[in-house]
Amino acid sequence: MKRIDHDFSVCKIRDAAQVDLTAEFCFVGKTDEELSLVCMTENAPEDCVEREDGWKAFRIQGVLDFSLIGILAKISTLMAENGIGIFAVSTYNTDYILTKKGNYEKALQILGEAGYVVE
Repeated sequence: MKRIDHDFSVCKIRDAAQVDLTAEFCFVGKTDEELSLVCMTENAPEDCVEREDGWKAFRIQGVLDFSLIGILAKISTLMAENGIGIFAVSTYNTDYILTKKGNYEKALQILGEAGYVVE
């Protein structure tokens, strides 16, 4: 696991033109019902439909082959067993896990105790 040393926001936005795709971290999801954005808090658009600040993130290091099964399930189970909610984002290469700031250090400690190496 690798800590990501930024504060994040989870947003529901009206228009993708509000998104700075050149930002270091920017995750956009669109469905028939919504347009969502996870970004560094400093890059969150002013005009959000809804916005929740106060998230911290870490990523699973390395490139995860699509044949690997259960990695995110194991991590989310550990968090659930310890009362920590997560927000997960997957990219082509890996998974990113966000927790609220108040749970971040506890989440990393739990992962370390479970045998994960946290950088």
